[in-house]
Amino acid sequence: MTSIKHVGVVGAGQMGRGITEVCARAGLHVTLCDVTEDRARAGLAGVADSLLRAEKRGALSSEERALALAGVTVGADLTRLSGADLVIEAAVEDGPAKTALFRRLDEVVADPAAVLASNTSSIPIARLAAATGRPEAVIGLHFFNPVPVMPLVEVIPSLRTSKDTEERVRAFATETLGKHTVVAADRAGFVVNSLLVPYLLAAVRMVASGTATAEDIDTGMTAGCAHPMGPLRLADLIGLDTVAAIGEALYEEHREPLYAPPPLLRRMVESGLLGRKSGQGFFSYRAA
Repeated sequence: MTSIKHVGVVGAGQMGRGITEVCARAGLHVTLCDVTEDRARAGLAGVADSLLRAEKRGALSSEERALALAGVTVGADLTRLSGADLVIEAAVEDGPAKTALFRRLDEVVADPAAVLASNTSSIPIARLAAATGRPEAVIGLHFFNPVPVMPLVEVIPSLRTSKDTEERVRAFATETLGKHTVVAADRAGFVVNSLLVPYLLAAVRMVASGTATAEDIDTGMTAGCAHPMGPLRLADLIGLDTVAAIGEALYEEHREPLYAPPPLLRRMVESGLLGRKSGQGFFSYRAA
């Protein structure tokens, strides 16, 4: 087992809530932070709702649910993370914002051996590590949505990440959280998104060109290729703004046209049509 007992999570959105939940269910003390107290408390409420649903499914007992919830504290002050053994950043997929956050975490996390990890989908870890005085302790730890359900975690060491940090984080993900891990090179998109995002963008281009409707494209991939979800519903689930941001990061690094977000996707993001989280994307998620 690893020596990680106190985990900090920065960002109380969908991914941060999921990471908080799996860490709390593993018996860890978790400190969940966001930019305001209200957002942090909303994140805790989301964790509580998810734990209650898990109890109703029989996935955990009422005692286990209460114990997990009792292990989570929330707030807006990053100094709450000073005693953390591991901090997982799950903030907005924006390079400058994440870089500034890592600079601040380097200041407030007291133990120089504490690991600073990013849940980024696409931003190179070396860029984030360079903002700190401990690049050997910075690593990518990319979970998948929904975190309590999806078994995979990508572990992404940078050129400066120590072997000890990599081994410690892999042990944490596998032994403590019970996840499967793959190790990816520190290149934009890592393993999964380097394969997935061009596929999603190709589906968007098919809609834009009039090749087929969103419904028929998704039916083609679920009924014809046995995919559990079509590419456009998957893009809606991820968030169209996130898909576009990952595409931008991939295109910036590789300059391959297949990574460039199509104009239709850009216009949808600019119009606030972000998918499931906004109620409308390629499909509607609003109650009738």
